[in-house]
Amino acid sequence: MTRFTPAELEAARDRLVPDVVADGLQVLFCGINPGLMTAATGHHFARPGNRFWPVLHLSGFTPRLLKPSEQGELLSYGLGITNVVARASARADELSADEYREGGRLLAARVERLRPRWLAVVGVTAYRAAFDDRKAKIGPQERTFGSTRVWVLPNPSGLNAHWTAATMAEEFGRLRAAAQA
Repeated sequence: MTRFTPAELEAARDRLVPDVVADGLQVLFCGINPGLMTAATGHHFARPGNRFWPVLHLSGFTPRLLKPSEQGELLSYGLGITNVVARASARADELSADEYREGGRLLAARVERLRPRWLAVVGVTAYRAAFDDRKAKIGPQERTFGSTRVWVLPNPSGLNAHWTAATMAEEFGRLRAAAQA
């Protein structure tokens, strides 16, 4: 794995990370915002302790464990990745309430344009902030964007100790079953 100096990571704050998207995906996964490692590499969920890629595989979405640098392969499985907020930061708590709300507005427009079957937001706190839904819980939501249904998943960050890789994979697997139904 590439090592970055603190100065290189700090400079990454200004980089935009391209979405991995196409029209009509089965599931569009949506992170909170790019971390500095993601911004530095241009690969979603690139931080070594992040469990997104292992959980995606354990839940059956991918036939093998993908590396962040292989994110483009997601499209062949009908999957994609975007973020609520485009600005990179070291921690999600650096984002303002206004950034979350604006990010939610832009995400809703993106989803209505791309029309994935499911939008899967990884992080209930981010979902609540972006869509002003204080009562949202992990799982399928009542809200839709056009014909797109919404599912809130646990945040795969290594800092989210309430969820193990196995319990996250179960929840991701529930979404996979719903997406394939």
